[in-house]
Amino acid sequence: MNYLVGAFKPPCNIFISFADGRSRKQVPLKKENGKTVMVALFQSQESIVGEVVIEPVHRKKVEHNGVKIELLGQIELYFDRGNFYDFTSLVRELDIPGELYERKTYPFEFSTVEMPYESYNGVNVRLRYILKVTISRNYVGNIVEYQEFVVRNYTPPPSINNIIKMEVGIEDCLHIEFEYSKSKYHLKDVIIGKIYFLLVRIKLKNMDLEIRYRESTGSGPNTYVETETLAKFELMDGAPVRGWFKDSCNPGPAHGDSGESIPIRLFLSPYELTPTYQNINNKFSVKYYLNLVLVDEEDRRYFKQQEITMYRLLETS
Repeated sequence: MNYLVGAFKPPCNIFISFADGRSRKQVPLKKENGKTVMVALFQSQESIVGEVVIEPVHRKKVEHNGVKIELLGQIELYFDRGNFYDFTSLVRELDIPGELYERKTYPFEFSTVEMPYESYNGVNVRLRYILKVTISRNYVGNIVEYQEFVVRNYTPPPSINNIIKMEVGIEDCLHIEFEYSKSKYHLKDVIIGKIYFLLVRIKLKNMDLEIRYRESTGSGPNTYVETETLAKFELMDGAPVRGWFKDSCNPGPAHGDSGESIPIRLFLSPYELTPTYQNINNKFSVKYYLNLVLVDEEDRRYFKQQEITMYRLLETS
């Protein structure tokens, strides 16, 4: 039985390493089996340099038709699992056809690589970057080894960042305005705003602010949309006490009266967020929304949703 097991083992081991592997930042990456590993972090326009080591097992001869390394950027849609769409594909030939008898090292370099999209593991889609080493062989299967790495791209703060003003209203019953200090946020930002009560003739039980995430994949009949509430921030719990609103039926200028407003301060750093992704390679999009939810004492729910833009700011530390 041991002979059978050994017969299916590759005749050599392949090791892929980065030249600056000891000093380069490592980030966690969740694998398909659920395990998390630490991998190297890159950004677009960086050079990817390293070496490939091929070591024949027990110094046995390995005949081959050439050795190559590829740098691939790939998108996999889970409804079409196993089929990868390559948006980046670079190749370096490492060796011509021949024979390997002992350990051999091959340096490689991909200079100033365009990696326009970030690595992403979503509900229905995955975007990944890999180094793929292939030892081509006749009559028997090729020997292949992979090394995955993560790409993150950074954006400077936007020069224009408009405030958001919206209203929730039911004629003659409810009129609430809410205001957020800006519409674009970096991943460690703070959402700051205020809720103004201009008219309240219904009995409110509670009010929440939610961060919602929406992933859209595919197109046409193969379009899949996943929506998830990532965070819920309680703005008000329980009915306001009498007099909390100065005069619900005859409100004055709410903006001038702090008794008719609720401040908002929501820190984004505890949540696992990504930047907003707009139609990545015509395969998927990721968007974020602020959703204001009001519930009255009869459990009727009122919603108001506003899209926000998320971006990744370069961390100084």
